[in-house]
Amino acid sequence: MLLTLIRYDIIRTLRRGFSVVTPLLFFTMIICLFPFAIGDNARLIAPGIIWVAALLAVLLSIDTLFTKEWETGCLDHLLLSPYSLTQLVSIKLLSHWITYSLPLIIISPVLGLLLHLPPPVIKTLMITLLLGTPVLTLFGALGAALMIGIRENSVLLPILILPFYIPVLIFGTSAITTPGSLPLLGALLLFSIATLPFLITQALKIGVDT
Repeated sequence: MLLTLIRYDIIRTLRRGFSVVTPLLFFTMIICLFPFAIGDNARLIAPGIIWVAALLAVLLSIDTLFTKEWETGCLDHLLLSPYSLTQLVSIKLLSHWITYSLPLIIISPVLGLLLHLPPPVIKTLMITLLLGTPVLTLFGALGAALMIGIRENSVLLPILILPFYIPVLIFGTSAITTPGSLPLLGALLLFSIATLPFLITQALKIGVDT
């Protein structure tokens, strides 16, 4: 049941065509442009470059997370479903992370080599992205749920959720040089998984009711 829903949601997302690969292209282009802008100094701040690019790519993909469901009335059907709405939201967020964030993590070693990062640093960077991008997705989903039904939400959404992204960015980049930051990033991931799906569910209920 769980795998079937995840597969269905991923296939439905992939049918959107170019909008699916837009965050990945955006992520790649940002990282590729930095060496031209700052030359060899790009290597010194490469982890920060990759992390900021990943953050912006996730933010780009999260904008319409619940918009289609709200416009078509699917959210009302989800509320009437015999299954837990929190469980359904968690499945949707997992499929969203697999579709949009996992490709960023897979391609990050190649981009790290482009920025002349050594293999040990690339390995740590991938671990931080693996721990941090789900947190970005969860906080982004909370913001998207709160923006349901609000016009110009694409403008308000970044303003709403960027402050919550700052700790993830700090822990993710500092873990490259400070190993103690990695457990903090893991703890933040566990906290987000335990609390945010419930909060997202409540935000969606409020959005549907209004």
